[in-house]
Amino acid sequence: MKTIQYSLADGIATVTFDEPNSPVNTMCLQWQDDMAALTEQIVKDKDAIKGILLTSAKTTFFAGADLKGVMRIKPSDAPTIYAEIERLKKNMRTIETMGKPVVSLINGTALGGGWEVALIGHHRIAIDDKKIQLGLPEVTLGLLPGASGVTKMTRHLGLMGAQPYLVEGKTFDPATAKGLGLVHDLVPTGDNAAAEMKAKALVWIAANPTAQHPWEAKGYKVPGGLPSSPAVAQMLVVAPAMIKKQTRGLYPAPEAIMACMVEGLQVDIETALRLESRALAKLMSGINAKAMINTFFFNLNAIKGGQSRPAGIAKYKPAKVGLLGAGMMGAGIAYVQASKGIATVLKDVSQEKADTGKGYAAKITQARVDKGRMTANKQAEILGRIQPTGSLDDLKGCDLIIEAVFENRELKARVTKETEPLLAPGGFFASNTSTLPITGLATASTDAKKFIGIHFFSPVDKMQLVEIIKGTETDLETVARAFDYVQALGKFPIVVNDSRGFFTSRVFGTFVMEGAAMLGEGIPAAAIENAGIQAGMPVGPLAVLDETALTLSLHVMDQTRKDFEAEGKTYTATPGELVVEKMVNQHKRPGRAGGAGFYDYPSDKGAKKFLWPELKGLFEKTDAPWTITDLKDRLLYRQAVETARCLAENVLTTVHDANIGSIFGIGFPAWTGGAMQFIYDMGIEAFEARSAELTAKFGEGFHLSDTVKAAIRQHQPQY
Repeated sequence: MKTIQYSLADGIATVTFDEPNSPVNTMCLQWQDDMAALTEQIVKDKDAIKGILLTSAKTTFFAGADLKGVMRIKPSDAPTIYAEIERLKKNMRTIETMGKPVVSLINGTALGGGWEVALIGHHRIAIDDKKIQLGLPEVTLGLLPGASGVTKMTRHLGLMGAQPYLVEGKTFDPATAKGLGLVHDLVPTGDNAAAEMKAKALVWIAANPTAQHPWEAKGYKVPGGLPSSPAVAQMLVVAPAMIKKQTRGLYPAPEAIMACMVEGLQVDIETALRLESRALAKLMSGINAKAMINTFFFNLNAIKGGQSRPAGIAKYKPAKVGLLGAGMMGAGIAYVQASKGIATVLKDVSQEKADTGKGYAAKITQARVDKGRMTANKQAEILGRIQPTGSLDDLKGCDLIIEAVFENRELKARVTKETEPLLAPGGFFASNTSTLPITGLATASTDAKKFIGIHFFSPVDKMQLVEIIKGTETDLETVARAFDYVQALGKFPIVVNDSRGFFTSRVFGTFVMEGAAMLGEGIPAAAIENAGIQAGMPVGPLAVLDETALTLSLHVMDQTRKDFEAEGKTYTATPGELVVEKMVNQHKRPGRAGGAGFYDYPSDKGAKKFLWPELKGLFEKTDAPWTITDLKDRLLYRQAVETARCLAENVLTTVHDANIGSIFGIGFPAWTGGAMQFIYDMGIEAFEARSAELTAKFGEGFHLSDTVKAAIRQHQPQY
């Protein structure tokens, strides 16, 4: 065996998982083969065995499935995958039903398949460390726990009790697991933890010589009752509808998990395990799981691991950061910084406005104190790190200054010139602009090498993405420092090169303006909004335009027009921009903040917004041709095409930045795995063909040039 060490001494069989040349243990094919060999050896040694210990030679217990292997699976591989899953489970089942006590010694994190390995043990002992994560988060990768996880967790906790840990993928620490009865004993952290776990295990083995899982005993009753019991049956009437409401039918894993939970409790355990295997094989060979694994595992880990960060530059964390502008954006950044231990100077035109900005942090922290999620002392610490001020002098000595003032080139230039000299030696300056090219803004700086874009998304305390924009003169040290600063805030940094709108704002603009263009074509507003929802966007394009303010879109268009004129070019407004212009200038509908946009916003508290009734008379045409498929495709393909253009133009340099940026920054549907993964999972040729159809019907926004086609192929990931 190459991934498993086995020894038998004094009646105790010790199984140590230790995959060579890997920091973690995984369910790779070699391990699956080794499990077969292990099972054969244990059966051979059965008479000499008094108990079995499952241990790990790694700092974690077991990491789970070999996800690179999953990425290579084709739809036609489903029968083979099913057979492999069944073989593994047969071996696991043999070990746990041979009448010998099995104890899992959980020395570190055990997620997904790792937790399923731990569940082989009749008794589970873990180190009491809050950093250790346990559980079955497969649903977040489009999979289900098919190595007996669904079957065992449902029998341990019941349908209602297991639902958060299976359908939602909620994880837990060892202490929580003990409270749930999933871990039976804990040992404190420290150098002696492994020895203490083993000592406790030997005592338990001696006291339980014929151990078995609780459901193997005759008369075992599942907590909460079977699906046929009245209370559970009542829940099952609404559960599928609730799942469908959350997933919109775009994520097959939650529905498959729920089906396995319910059906598995109505049959014997062997049949339940087969149902689970079939469901997992189907998901593993499908498109959705690959899309989500690619992005939420590989792409996200690439960003967390710093693959977009310039190499060879020392790690950096600013001690003091100044923020210019205490509006919603500046106030949000101030709170997030302060909560991560960074001293913050929040500057506005007056002390009063700066104090109001600090009030945002007070409001958020007070809500947490009231709910018992934060102590008053912790709140005081956070608020104590924010210094609101109306004086420039207070910015002296800042390692980083970020301007978050209104999107006006002249205003940004003025505050840059005023405050840049106040930076500490070696400090750098950043703009939080969402659309204005960084290279142009850097002309106001005395050192363009130390000028960069750091684009936060609103609300800052909730949005995980930050877009770092490298100007043409920005040096690599500044990029690395900005990257480190964003990671210090606990957020995901993507790095892009300079252009108008960069990546996120540029692609986001295509989504909302395609929606507005549809309205201008006479398509009903409700159909447009529903198409966005059905495609998997968080909300429809017209609702998003209202939230971000129609006036802001108009301002960006006006600024772009001025910039074009300054370059001797002519700017032509898009059909969507003309609709927005009409809404603001002719109908005085500025957006949600102004009380009216594409939607009406009732003054009554609790009343829901509704589409402005006048849209029908102003825009809708009874003879406008449309299908829901075309509407959904227009909204998704328009963004994917623009993302591919950003890649071709070197605005984006990696697929992982494209995918993570599109999901976490723009709200591109997570089921697709991101804007570029949407193309790859669709199949490049199929995507090109559909884009050509959409170009013929709806214009050049969907056109793929030869350069863009080449970029798509060049960046296709290989596994």
